[in-house]
Amino acid sequence: MTMFLSILMFLFVVCGGQAASNAEAPGKPLDLSEAVVVTPPHLSVPEGKAVEMLIEEVEKRTLVRWDVVHAWPAGSAPAVAVGPVSSLETFAGPFAEQLSAQPAVDEAEGYRIRVMTTQRSTPVVLVVGNDARGVLFGVGRLLREMHMARGTVSIAGTLSISTAPKYPLRGHQLGYRPKVNTYDAWTIRMWEQYIRDLAVFGTNAIELIPPRSDDADDSPHFVRPKIDMMARMSKLADDYGLDVWIWYPAMDRDYSNPKTVEFALKEWGGVFEKLTRIDAVFVPGGDPGHTQPKYLMALLEKQLQVLHRYHPDAQMWVSTQSFTQEWLDEFLEILRTESPSWLSGVVFGPQSRVGLPELRAAIPKQYPIRRYPDITHSIRCQYPVPDWDVAYAMTEDREVINPRPLGEARIFRVYQEHAIGFLAYSEGCNDDVNKTVWSSLGWDPDTDVVGILRQYARYFLGEEYADTFAQGLLALERNWEGPLMTNRSVFTTLKQFQDMERTASPQVLLKWRFQQGLYRAYYDAYQARRLIYETELEEQAMDELRQAKELGSLLALDRAEAILDRAVIERVAHDWRARTFELAEALYQSIRMQLSVPRYKAISVGRGANLDLVDNPLNNRNWLKNRFAELRGLDKEAERLRGIDEIVNWTNPGPAGFYDDLGRLAQQPHLVRGLGPERDPDFRRTSRVGFSHDPKRRISWCCHAESLYNAPLEMHYESLDPNAHYKLQVVYGGERWRPKIRLFADERIVVHPFKKVDPLERMEFAIPREATRDGELTLTWYQEPGRGGAGRGCQVAEVWLIKKD
Repeated sequence: MTMFLSILMFLFVVCGGQAASNAEAPGKPLDLSEAVVVTPPHLSVPEGKAVEMLIEEVEKRTLVRWDVVHAWPAGSAPAVAVGPVSSLETFAGPFAEQLSAQPAVDEAEGYRIRVMTTQRSTPVVLVVGNDARGVLFGVGRLLREMHMARGTVSIAGTLSISTAPKYPLRGHQLGYRPKVNTYDAWTIRMWEQYIRDLAVFGTNAIELIPPRSDDADDSPHFVRPKIDMMARMSKLADDYGLDVWIWYPAMDRDYSNPKTVEFALKEWGGVFEKLTRIDAVFVPGGDPGHTQPKYLMALLEKQLQVLHRYHPDAQMWVSTQSFTQEWLDEFLEILRTESPSWLSGVVFGPQSRVGLPELRAAIPKQYPIRRYPDITHSIRCQYPVPDWDVAYAMTEDREVINPRPLGEARIFRVYQEHAIGFLAYSEGCNDDVNKTVWSSLGWDPDTDVVGILRQYARYFLGEEYADTFAQGLLALERNWEGPLMTNRSVFTTLKQFQDMERTASPQVLLKWRFQQGLYRAYYDAYQARRLIYETELEEQAMDELRQAKELGSLLALDRAEAILDRAVIERVAHDWRARTFELAEALYQSIRMQLSVPRYKAISVGRGANLDLVDNPLNNRNWLKNRFAELRGLDKEAERLRGIDEIVNWTNPGPAGFYDDLGRLAQQPHLVRGLGPERDPDFRRTSRVGFSHDPKRRISWCCHAESLYNAPLEMHYESLDPNAHYKLQVVYGGERWRPKIRLFADERIVVHPFKKVDPLERMEFAIPREATRDGELTLTWYQEPGRGGAGRGCQVAEVWLIKKD
């Protein structure tokens, strides 16, 4: 019996172990290092480009170059069979019949990827596209799924994918013009590589910009004339089978003038004629170009006739950007009453008076909507970074390297059902991660964002970075959450990137996507370290000023200024700063990224050249030094002491008073925020932090709370003394243009009527007793109704609610 039980146990272990081995075998990586690529003998140009992309991208990463054959291989070499379903029998060999019998997703651009084995157990990977684009995107997915390293290519043995995109339009604007932070220096070879990179993640359209737009005529970086590069990019996209759109602003002053229209028809026609492919033209209603809708629509109808001479099937689209309420009403009336059949659709972009759900409800159903999301900017834009710290806004500025994977996914998903897809607004490769997230979600909105980042890291950097770099990108996004002063994870993020940097191969160190992540990590950490240091220096300077009566005003001012100047004389984190400059140079060499105006000839600091802002003061040093100079010029000690007292007690509202710095997340306790950015990412019903930086200003004047268009900005106070009188002091935000603003107490009492307010000046208003008699107070600001443009203007920087004696 003992012997029998032992034999049973032996058989159980052996058989059980063999069963487990058989179950796991299909999941083991299959070696494709010696594979050949099988294709139909006659491929279309886009299908041929897809195969070329597969061969070359594998070789770049592995040094393995696969041969291409047009007949099923007789030997034992693994096969990667690629082609359209219409030619299945010519490239799928013994698997053609089996694949034909299997169910598949048969929508446009879809594909199937199957890993199978022959009777000799030779691995076979089949990539079957529903059409030419399906072949391209199937190859792209295969590249993302394969595991590639020097000398080796493998793939999971269980891989089986059948998929088609959810949204038919998934594109990005690629404008060869001076205003961008990188694109103006790219060669056609660089453009082809980037278009490939986008296609790998599902991009099916690009948007070009004509020679004349809201830009300079020339760039020191141009390698070709604008129209020549535009024509070459159109041809390049056509070769890959991608749609070509043109963002074409109507720039002339008066389209009610027939001569202006005649000039525009000739000019645009000259551009249309030179391009190999145009699928659609999108004309923004504004930003730039500001034309009344009835004249704009008449122009576009004529332009479509010109367009059809050269591209008979091309479409015409228009947006409502920058429209006033009056113009928006006129535009909607044209669509409802005239139903122009020549118009293919409407674009929802930045500077739109109404949100996407409201626009969809207002526009007749026959007109689809395309999104034009701004994924490239961080402030003064359609989807700003929520509650960005003013220290970042004053240094990294508007067009910083900005991976926001989770934030961009939220923006995509909140409004996805209202549009047929998107062509995203981009000014360069600073938003590369965001492009990948949008393209991937445009294919499948339920895709896990971390999974997208892991594929991004593995494909562009290598297998060993799949998790580390993906998590690093998420960490960079977290660097921008909450007050920087208390966000100590910024230093952890830098340590994570330094660990990757320390072990990276020379090849990885040369990759621009890796360099971008390093640049941001070092830049963020340097600003965080400076903020801590300069904040402490300012506190020490205030300690000296508090002793002015004992020391004398002039000596106190001198001591305070000497402390403030340590920020320049005794810098902190020298090594982080130096590495930031080294990485800026590396990025110019690798991708022509222009992070400085004097060094790399960027068009302006606001166009990504934040290296020039790296040492901007993060405290009130400049404002204080200017104020100190003014006080030294006063003749009387008493006057100087009063000025010093005002500085030291700037934020003090007095006994039982309240102070809010509305541009800082931790100092706005009475601000009513609204829905919040997760549900309202374009801040139409949510107050947001805005910025207007000037190095000479107080920090509290460089940021403010703001609301858009007709939405109010609101503050609420509780636990007030019902028997007291209160007064209000306010500093309005300081952007260049100033709309009229009015202020209500409790929505019924006018504190001040519509008026052009003076920015950066403390204004005082009495609060009527009846507004606080119940122990509460609501303050509500409104800007002029019906305005167009960006909608900003209701901007409040500082508020003091002071209890009167």
